Amino acid sequence: MENKAHALIAGLFTVALLVAAILGVLWFNGDRVQRMPYEIATKLSVPGLNPQADVRYRGLNVGRVDTIVFDPQSPGQILIRLKINLDTPMTPATFGTLGYQGVTGIAYIQLDDDGSNPAKLASSASKPARIPLRPSLFDNIQTKGAAILLQAEETVAKLNGLLSPDNQKVMVSAFSDVSKTANRFESIPGQLAPTLAKLPAMTEQLNQALTSITALSQNMTVLSNNLNTLTAGLQTPDGAVARLSATMANVGSVADSVQYDALPRFNVLASEARSSVRALNETLDNFNRQPQSILFGSKGIPPGPGEAGFRAP
Repeated sequence: MENKAHALIAGLFTVALLVAAILGVLWFNGDRVQRMPYEIATKLSVPGLNPQADVRYRGLNVGRVDTIVFDPQSPGQILIRLKINLDTPMTPATFGTLGYQGVTGIAYIQLDDDGSNPAKLASSASKPARIPLRPSLFDNIQTKGAAILLQAEETVAKLNGLLSPDNQKVMVSAFSDVSKTANRFESIPGQLAPTLAKLPAMTEQLNQALTSITALSQNMTVLSNNLNTLTAGLQTPDGAVARLSATMANVGSVADSVQYDALPRFNVLASEARSSVRALNETLDNFNRQPQSILFGSKGIPPGPGEAGFRAP
């Protein structure tokens, strides 16, 4: 009977010790930090994200992932319940992305803020505030990788079209034409050799022509200087131009003298000569009519009508 009592006491002590150990573990592992619930609703895939995963705000650990469930009101949408420390600066501009720890594939929620709305984001246990989940780097790579693969397929298809048998024949023909053209160009230096051999003589002749042109230019310069000297000499006060101007002035004076002095006298003399010639002509006419007038004198002019001694015929 006594052995049974000792066994019962030992069993109760063991159970009590086990319960105390469990309570101690729960006590030390319990999260006694006050946190506010938030929620993420997304249709993006969340590979590697599990409950109790870390929630970080710009690299700082600010909470845990509580639950991950499907949204019963929106097919295909995932609801991620978060518990975040009260001192975390959550605003309407806060958003989340998926981050990954090294190469393990374990995901966590990375929170950030674009600063567009600094107001405090209100949340409660009955109605947690929702935070948008933006595509992560892996999602962007996956999306762009599909586009890159599509472009690669199009490029390969174009290359296949470019390397079709017909195009290959065309390219081979083009290469053949290029080869023929290169062979023709090889003969050009031989054809140019005689011309290149004449270049030194042509260069010498050109140098001589340039020397002659230089000498001619110098002679023209000397001639120009002589003409400038001659022009300067002609234009001096006692030069030929000045003397010619004086001579022309004297000729002008003589012409004026002839015009105003000699010409009137010549005109008077000419008038007297005309009167004398007229009288001579009358005398000769009278002599022709009455030659006897030289001996007997000329008869008087018979009286006209109304004059004394006029007789009517």
